[in-house]
Amino acid sequence: MPIDYARSLTTEERTARSDRHLGFALAFIAGATNAGAFLAVGLYTSHMTGLLSSIADHLALGEAALALGALGAVLSFLVGAMASAFMINFARRRALRSQYALPLLLEAALLLAFGVLGASLAHVPGL
Repeated sequence: MPIDYARSLTTEERTARSDRHLGFALAFIAGATNAGAFLAVGLYTSHMTGLLSSIADHLALGEAALALGALGAVLSFLVGAMASAFMINFARRRALRSQYALPLLLEAALLLAFGVLGASLAHVPGL
């Protein structure tokens, strides 16, 4: 049954097979969403898949500066994911009650900083 298969992908007990199937399903959904959004509004909407598609488009069109900008966004996303993983694992090792508080506080602080400095940063070349 399809519902049993879906439940096997979302259970707490993880296996390599269920992780692989879940990864394939999520990648397919992200790609389909990206393609549909591109056809609808002319922009890629998902973060990683959209940015990687954008890099490929910009390179194909010879727009190296825009491709580098998208690559910077991908690298920023990866660094943020790694920093979050480090902070969450730090909180888990110390048995803190709110494991996700540290990355959320850092994100809030960064959003506040960029919000406050947004007008000034808009005039800096390259940003």
